[in-house]
Amino acid sequence: MNRKLRRSRRIGAGITGAAPALVIAALLLLWELIVQLAGIPLYVLPAPSDMLKTFVLEFPTLAYHAYVTVMEALVGMAISFVIGILIGVLIDAMPTFRKCIYPILVVTQTVPVIVLAPIFIIYMGFGYAPKILTVVLMCFFPIVVSFSDGLGEMDEGYLNLVRTYGGSRLQLYRIVKIPAAMISLLSGLKVAATYSISGAVVGEWIASQSGLGYYLIRAKNGYMLDKVFACVLMIILLSLLMNGLVKLFGYAVLPSAGRSGRRKQA
Repeated sequence: MNRKLRRSRRIGAGITGAAPALVIAALLLLWELIVQLAGIPLYVLPAPSDMLKTFVLEFPTLAYHAYVTVMEALVGMAISFVIGILIGVLIDAMPTFRKCIYPILVVTQTVPVIVLAPIFIIYMGFGYAPKILTVVLMCFFPIVVSFSDGLGEMDEGYLNLVRTYGGSRLQLYRIVKIPAAMISLLSGLKVAATYSISGAVVGEWIASQSGLGYYLIRAKNGYMLDKVFACVLMIILLSLLMNGLVKLFGYAVLPSAGRSGRRKQA
């Protein structure tokens, strides 16, 4: 009886896991049928088959521009990670600092990045710096908020135990608080990783000589919508890849979290 129950649960979990893929496949099929039956021109709306065909043909060019965008995203994510850790610890350790800095952090997220990107270019030139800064501006906030919240939710009993044994404030964070907040930090990193590629592309829209944002603008100006959709597909794949890298990082630093997640699915 237990075997049958476990088998039925596995089947149900498999169906649930495949549901998003089935929905996406159905939507793409509907899109293909509408374009083919209605005879919609390529410059108005390409069919998914046209998009995939262009993606394959343009892959070498897309891969070159994707390399530039990914490098900008990785550097921006690394800077965001360091800034997020430092500010998160300061917010948790110093309530006055939290009251002063938190409203400023919120304000940085209310200004559209597309508005700030030209300002960054005016002051920083047309190189990689303004694109990386755009990524940092989009990515550091979810890291700071998630990490600081994770530090603040620590059980006081564990903290008092470390204090009882004469642990310093630095040891309190190193031994107890930061390891306990890693799951929250990883949640923020997943959100930031998804934003990182978009942030780099937004920076490239304004002024660049390479990158997916540059490719996207050139294709759009030439009304080559099949190339536009192929570039969007590349951006989606890279965003998923960045999210997957964060998950792998999470399994590396918290292997127990990965095992517990697999046990829950089982």
